[in-house]
Parts: sequence; C-alpha cells; structure tokens
Amino acid sequence: MYLVLVLSGAPAWAQDDALMARGAYLAEGVVACANCHIARSAQGRPLFDQGLSGGMLFDDAAFKAYAANITPDPETGVGKWTDAQLGKAIREGIRPDGSLIGPPMPIAFYRNLSDADLAAIIAYLKAQPPVRHVVEKSVYRMPLPSSYGPPVAGVETPAATDTLKYGEYLANIGHCMDCHTPRNDKGMLLMNHLGAGGQTLKGPAGDVVTPNLTPDPSGLKTWTDAQIERAIREGVDKHGARLQPIMAFGWYKNISGPDMSALIAYLRALKPQPFADRK
Repeated sequence: MYLVLVLSGAPAWAQDDALMARGAYLAEGVVACANCHIARSAQGRPLFDQGLSGGMLFDDAAFKAYAANITPDPETGVGKWTDAQLGKAIREGIRPDGSLIGPPMPIAFYRNLSDADLAAIIAYLKAQPPVRHVVEKSVYRMPLPSSYGPPVAGVETPAATDTLKYGEYLANIGHCMDCHTPRNDKGMLLMNHLGAGGQTLKGPAGDVVTPNLTPDPSGLKTWTDAQIERAIREGVDKHGARLQPIMAFGWYKNISGPDMSALIAYLRALKPQPFADRK
C-alpha cells in the first residue's frame, strides 16, 4: 500500500504524522466528510465548534435521513467503534450492530477507497474532539438492500502518475457521480448516463438541480479547465453565477493542484451525455 511503501523505513512517529496529514487532506478536501456530518444551525450554517457531530437533515420522498455523529463521543458518536468497525461502516455501509447505513451515504462510491486512504480517514476521525450530540434515527420509506456488495479489502491507491485512473479514483471517493448522475423512479443511479446530472437535491439553501459534468454541449464542453476548477473550489459557474450547497465547495477548495488537474482530466474523458433533466 502507498503509505507503507513510502514510509517503511521511517520512524513510527513520522508514519503517524503522515497518516494524519493524509487523513486530514482527504476528509477536509475531496472526501468532504464535514459537508454532511458537520453540525448545522436551523438555517443550514455550519457550526464548526460542534465538529462532525451530525444532525443535518436530508428530507426526500424515499427517506428522512439525518447525518450521524461521527465524533469519538462514546455514547452518541463512534467512540466505541474499532478501526475495523469504522472501516466496515465507511466502505461497506454496515454498522457494528449489523444494521445497514442507508442513503445519502454514498457507499457505492466509498467502496473504492483504498486500504491506505481508509486507514488515514479513520485516524483523522479518531483524532477529532468528541462531541455529545444525540441525532435522530433516519426513517426510510424504501427498501434498503441486504448489502452493498461483498466485503471490501486489498484496494490500492492508484498511482498519481496514471492521471485518468487517479482522477477517476478521486471522483469516486469525492462521490461526484452520486449527485451528478440521474436516478430512476426507484432511486437507482442510471450508470449508463454517468455524470449527466439532473437530480433534484434538497440542500441547506433549498432545492438544487445538479448540472451535467460530461463533455457534452449541455455540460462542460465549452468550459475551460480554469472555469471548472473555479466551480469546484469556489462554487461559481462559467457565467459568474453562484452555485448552491449541497455542493461541497467549502471543502473541495482544499484539493491540491495536481489532484484537481487529475479530477478535471477524468471529467473531460467521460462519455458525452445530454443533460438528464428529470424534474
């Protein structure tokens, strides 16, 4: 795995520091854990002093879901969970009690998290201040699957030198396509229209229709790389209009320059698809 190969001759403290740095970069950047799990005011404003203590409501026709408290509080958060249990919850959607985590947690995409990056995110989460915050239980008006697939293990981080593969990896763990791919009437992603947009999401600022991320004229074909980057980092489109949350530009702004270039290269390589407006 990446971190082991790079740091095998380094002292333990250096390995721990590197693991924490990678975890912070991922959680506060492309994975954007706080975009959903940070506590928010009634107006949807992030309450940074309450950390990743959850509570954000996702009110959909198929579910009324609340983001979980993922701080290390032992009673209301994940403080009693082992590393293995946290990993299974993040990558397979299974809690320690065996229950399944439902949407909007993007398990189908988090299954692509490498072992090394998963370990880094877990280290980051365990280092956060514990916050006691009881979060309501989610209610699903749709059947959840029995599982999201077989157990996941042995996933390596793609080499950053393989730009398209690494860009795809970043798009997966950043769960871009979970929002920017249309869904059918049962809520299933239409993967043959990957990136075509058209979902209507209820964000902190109200309903948001997700745009097309493919290189189609209705998508990003006429956008420059700089314009795409500005939209991701700053939430401003090519015309200067402000984009709205639930887009995680408050965290995507922390993505490194090389990683942003790889992500944009991947979006450029998607199959062009017409905008899938399903309103």
